[in-house]
Amino acid sequence: MADPERPGAQRWLPGSGGVSALRDAADSCRGCELWRDATQTVFSSGPAHAAIVLVGEQPGDREDQTGQPFVGPAGGVLDDAIVAAGLDRGDLYLTNAVKHFRHRREGKRRIHETPTVGQILACHPWLQAELDIVRPRVVVCLGATAARAVLGRPTPVSANRGRAIEAPPEVAGRVVVTTHPSALLRLRGKPGWDAAFDAFVADLQTAAALAHG
Repeated sequence: MADPERPGAQRWLPGSGGVSALRDAADSCRGCELWRDATQTVFSSGPAHAAIVLVGEQPGDREDQTGQPFVGPAGGVLDDAIVAAGLDRGDLYLTNAVKHFRHRREGKRRIHETPTVGQILACHPWLQAELDIVRPRVVVCLGATAARAVLGRPTPVSANRGRAIEAPPEVAGRVVVTTHPSALLRLRGKPGWDAAFDAFVADLQTAAALAHG
């Protein structure tokens, strides 16, 4: 859980500057305990004034090693969906609700574990600072953890996906909730893959229409 004596990421946020200043400051963040077992902070990629921001849950094993978001297997699914939706990854700002990889070890393997609410809250000032700088027209929440971080409340994906949700005052633009691409990975090669992938693409197209409409 987050250290009650530390005010989360707020202690390390720079007083001014852009995304690069946030990224540099985040390297020394000790707002919760996840930094101890992570290789490095994984911050964001993409233009600092993108119309669409995609928010995931947390970096995975590959992201933790490279320091870049969405470069592992789930990132490959996301890339395919971005192309199918008629978007360009280079135009999108990609980040995560939590900036360190939460995992447990099973032998040599590092197994993903969902961040706790305390860890999401501890990391939220970084995400909020990113949104304050980028000021996107649409925020796409990839999965329930991202939706909770952005909207500040539990938000089931199945009941909220694929439609415009009015954002809270501190979040610029509107919000679209969809599944996390890692959920699609579990369906690859199985019945239901095509429908699930097409639904994911449709959600991204909804976000694009909102951003550019």
